[in-house]
Amino acid sequence: MVTEQRALLTVITEAAIESRLLKDLEALGMRGYTIVDVRGKGSRGVRDGQLQESANIRIETVVTQHKAHLILNHLAQHYYENYAMIAFIRDVEILRPAKFN
Repeated sequence: MVTEQRALLTVITEAAIESRLLKDLEALGMRGYTIVDVRGKGSRGVRDGQLQESANIRIETVVTQHKAHLILNHLAQHYYENYAMIAFIRDVEILRPAKFN
């Protein structure tokens, strides 16, 4: 079995900006993703998801390191100041690397 390294990019943010954020991420080269509803507590308070205004999502995608850093820079420039958001990358080993270029 041959594997290759890619980056698992995780973004946790407000559900209200999902459509806008996905358009941006796809324009930056994200080809596929998984989204789940999440809840928690952070610097902007409790996000319990009981109302749409307090709902959070977690977006995960596997991309190249280069794309991951492009996306992180974009998020920092266009979203971090005005929205509850965290983002991070982790190295992962994948099969079928052509799916994640």
